Amino acid sequence: MTAPVFVVEHFDAGGGGRYVLDGAEGRHAVSVKRLRAGEDVILTDGAGRWADCVVLDTEGKDRLIVQMDSVAEEPEEEPRITVVQALPKGDRGELAVETMTETGVDAIVPWAASRCITQWKGERGLKGLAKWRATAREAGKQSRRVRFPEVADAMTTKQVAVLLAKADLAAVLHESGDEPLATAELPEQGEIVLVIGPEGGVSPEELALFTEAGARAYRLGRSVLRTSTAGTAAAALLLGRTGRWS
Repeated sequence: MTAPVFVVEHFDAGGGGRYVLDGAEGRHAVSVKRLRAGEDVILTDGAGRWADCVVLDTEGKDRLIVQMDSVAEEPEEEPRITVVQALPKGDRGELAVETMTETGVDAIVPWAASRCITQWKGERGLKGLAKWRATAREAGKQSRRVRFPEVADAMTTKQVAVLLAKADLAAVLHESGDEPLATAELPEQGEIVLVIGPEGGVSPEELALFTEAGARAYRLGRSVLRTSTAGTAAAALLLGRTGRWS
């Protein structure tokens, strides 16, 4: 297993490479993970920069002292995979974000589809978006990623259509699709944008707008998945087919 990951805002370690991890991350490392001298840790900004460090000591309950000798940067992977996720009910949105992050999705776009029961408006929308972003951060740490998925502001159907028009492959999971996603021709580079509808499905009007933008409907498999699991299953299929899991 790789070393535990902690998020930092900077990598300024000074001349000797001695770095102090404090605050909430330091408290988790010292009081929850109970890390000790000699153990390995990874520090990252969640945007691709990271440092492989060794624990030197601890101070109190929330300060981890590590040796940081160099900082590396993980390049963005190709093709980039963005999932447009319709807003599920309850905490299923966080479930979708968590599992898609663990799987390896690069970006997640909350979508206020016409058939969504949940609607993000005003303060509720801000709280919902904050939960999705916090979930992506924690799931990124748990899955040992150093480049966490971007969680965009919620988009309308028209905004999603614009996103699809720019994609190298625009796919909508829909029962009307005459081709399985497993056989779709995939780009080697650029961006794949995958649309996951709500429990009530993508409406005919939305599908027509997405098709006009250049998207195509695809089937995932024989069974019908919940909206909170369909994105993870489809992303896993794409990651395997593009070679990103090899």
